[in-house]
Amino acid sequence: MSFTVYPALDIRAGRVVRLRQGDYADETRYGDDPLAFALRYAGAGAGWLHLVDLDAAKAGGYTLLPLLREVRTHTGLQVQTGGGVRSEADVVALLEAGAARVVVGSLAVTAPDTVMGWLATFGSERITVALDARQDEAGTWRLPVHGWTQVAAETLDGLLARYADAGLVHLLCTDIARDGMLAGPNIDLYRRLCATHPGVRVQASGGVRDVADVAAARAAGCAGAVLGKALLDGRLVLSEALAC
Repeated sequence: MSFTVYPALDIRAGRVVRLRQGDYADETRYGDDPLAFALRYAGAGAGWLHLVDLDAAKAGGYTLLPLLREVRTHTGLQVQTGGGVRSEADVVALLEAGAARVVVGSLAVTAPDTVMGWLATFGSERITVALDARQDEAGTWRLPVHGWTQVAAETLDGLLARYADAGLVHLLCTDIARDGMLAGPNIDLYRRLCATHPGVRVQASGGVRDVADVAAARAAGCAGAVLGKALLDGRLVLSEALAC
């Protein structure tokens, strides 16, 4: 199986930022020129960019269409992007603006039948379902939505089984407890998901610190890893991750 490294840009109010465990009140700012970051990643050899509209993830209404068009025009990167995708018209707009895949998060949890319909309408290669999970005290993986401010009744395992049956190919799974913490990805979780659903290409997200973490995600069966804070902080060199 091929393995893809996805450098990530999370955008809030036009700036490149990172949130700590999804907390909008705990933000680190890295710059106000997202295109410059994308150009740097392309220059290092990346083929993909993971682009997130944090404002829209919380409030709805994707706002990064101009940036998406710029990235596609000037970098040659394939873009996987989402945040605030609420309707079929939103999916169409992102694809027409140049997105290779549209990431659907909250709606994938709150209206799964709708999103399963999009898998059929647009094709499984064009939709990435993002299931961001947090383990509760009983050990069950729960699914916070709406910018991680509310918790759905559905569990990660139950919903993923339904999506796998519907033909899902691309799953982005974030362990919220690891997100922005540089504590290492949850390899046990990814190993289990990959073993349980071998037809789903799992992207590890949250906690990646170094090249060893990227290699561990690949060894666990993941099809890719999203690199956020470690890349922005300079702890991880993108070219080394790509070589891994």
